Formats: sequence, C-alpha cells, structure tokens
Amino acid sequence: MTDTPKRIERVPFAGDEKATLLASLDQHRDIALWKLEGLDDERLRRPMTPTGTSLLGLVKHLAAIEYGWFCETFGYPAEELWFAPEDDLTVGPDETAARIVALYGRARAAADRVIHDLDLDHLGTSWDGTRVSLRWVLVHMLEDTVRHTGHLDILRELVDGATGDYRDTWETGAAS
Repeated sequence: MTDTPKRIERVPFAGDEKATLLASLDQHRDIALWKLEGLDDERLRRPMTPTGTSLLGLVKHLAAIEYGWFCETFGYPAEELWFAPEDDLTVGPDETAARIVALYGRARAAADRVIHDLDLDHLGTSWDGTRVSLRWVLVHMLEDTVRHTGHLDILRELVDGATGDYRDTWETGAAS
C-alpha cells in the first residue's frame, strides 16, 4: 500500500536545536506511515471510534496540520485541500489511501521547506492571530504528531493486533 518509510540513518544526538527537532519530527512522521503498512484499504479506513476516526483519517489530519502550522502560519504556499477542516479525521468513500499518503508526503515536503528557510526565532501568525515562532511551531507539531502516532498505535492494535516499536528499525550512529 505505502512505500516503506525512510530510515533515519543519523540521529543528531549532539546536533543543533533545529536539526534535533526536525529529526525527531521526521521519526514520528515515519512512524505514522509505518502504522499503515500491510493493511488493505478496508482496514485502513475502518472507523475505530464513535466519531469515525480511522488510521487513514489520522494521516489525513497530520497532512492538514503540517500545511496549516508551517505553511499558512509563515506565509508559504499550501495545497488547497479537498476537504473541510472538520472532516480531516475521517475518510470519504472517494478518498484513496494512495491519495492521502501522497498528500502527507507533499505536506511534509512543504513544511520542510519552511523549516529549512527560516530561523527558529522567525515569527508567523497562527490561525487565531497569535504570533508564534518557528521554534514553538516545531515543538507544537512534534507534540501533536507524537500524540497522533500514539493514537495510531492503539488503532492499529485494534484493527489487527499488530504492535511494535518503530525505533527498533532505526539505524543510528554518531552524529555531530
């Protein structure tokens, strides 16, 4: 269904602040995709909560918030989404897994452009008018992505009993 997520080959154990935050965010972004591996379309989109949240819906939500917090906050172009914000945790019958995974890939790439272009102290304006730094957005997105990968862990176990920790597959090495 999805391509095998990239493996983080060098975790910046002694890297600078931006590199450390981005590497951690990337690891959890990869975990989100890893939790989809090996499932057919029916199981990916199966609503697992009373509100309709599914594995695929969580990845769709992660894509939407990457665009929102990074691109929109800092005035970068964001893809026009085909769904309303209130529909980002659910998956419609015409939304394929490939389409949502590809959206997440594009959102990640767009967010990474913002991260690489701006200093951590650069200020942007959030959806509610609050002035926020790139540093704050990176920390917030890391928190939110980690929270949702926890949800993905639970939903995946409910779908097919699969459990596991992606960290066991990471290749790490000394980084400067």
